[in-house]
Amino acid sequence: MADLAKNYSHQKYLLNIIDTFYSIALLLIFLGSGLSLFLEGFVKDLNQPAYLSIAIFLLIISVFYYLLNLPLSFYSGYILEHKFNLSKQGIGDWWLDQLKSGVLAYAIFLILISCFYWVLIKFSQWWLVISIFWIVFSVVLARLTPVLIIPLFFKYKKLEDEALRQRILALAGKMRVKLMDVFEIDFSKKTLKANAAFTGMGRTKRVILADTLKDKYSHDEVESILAHEFAHFQLKHIFKLIAINSLLTLGLFYLIFRTNSYFLGVFKLSSLVQLASLPLVFLYFMLFGIILQPLEAYVSRRFERQADSLALKATKNKAAFISLMDKLAAQNLADRNPHPLIKFFFFDHPPIDERIEMAGDK
Repeated sequence: MADLAKNYSHQKYLLNIIDTFYSIALLLIFLGSGLSLFLEGFVKDLNQPAYLSIAIFLLIISVFYYLLNLPLSFYSGYILEHKFNLSKQGIGDWWLDQLKSGVLAYAIFLILISCFYWVLIKFSQWWLVISIFWIVFSVVLARLTPVLIIPLFFKYKKLEDEALRQRILALAGKMRVKLMDVFEIDFSKKTLKANAAFTGMGRTKRVILADTLKDKYSHDEVESILAHEFAHFQLKHIFKLIAINSLLTLGLFYLIFRTNSYFLGVFKLSSLVQLASLPLVFLYFMLFGIILQPLEAYVSRRFERQADSLALKATKNKAAFISLMDKLAAQNLADRNPHPLIKFFFFDHPPIDERIEMAGDK
């Protein structure tokens, strides 16, 4: 099992690296070859209002990117998961999910990009205004995710195991977490991996249990994983992450504000207002994300350790936590003890063996 998990994990790491550099290469080719300028000219010739021109330009480059990236995404998202017996999703359902996620991503990007161009034209200090909008939008999206987005891909229903539901609600009360309710989703129709989440904000806060976890784990183990999720809330990790991401958003847009004129010249573009400059903005986001990924992973691992520690104090059930970790590692084919470089770049949670060792020391 350990060798199987290592093999699966290493393939996922490699595909992630390939996808990242492939995407950067596509953006550089699109900008450097003049294709972006050509597409801008094509859209202008349609003589549509500005908002429609943005929508058409974004649609064309989104479809263009999706088709070029399709072999990689199909192998990573479908073939590899079936190869390691982690999915039983049919090919038709996979394509349907691709369509749903594509339309959803396009709609979100269209809102963000349209506002970006509007603010760019209207404000001299556009970087500050657009940063504030993107931050607010991300918070609103987080609040709406459990009620609008998750139901597009999974069927919700209130948790039928009343004893487990009452136990989760009691744990939430003990850890001073206000819940709307506890739900289960049909995770098994897409994947055999197990998961649970405490999602939403304000009145949309709820627990979501995957049926792959609910049906295979003891109540003690389910309580352990949710104590961890509630600990994040109690330790204000959600708000700290919002603050960190807000600062990073401000930093990125200020960087674009200060340096875009130089890079526009490199690609023979005259202004950031040009539609042809949009791939350059995407390139900024990708490179900024790569540079900051190790830092973000480190902060996340630190928060996860703190949540593990508080969860163990809340449940006082070390054995359940350790058995939970062992089961999750086996079911999800997790890399229990990765190479330090892999951990540094990819792991936003401490490796399973570290989490078990920490629990054993408590």
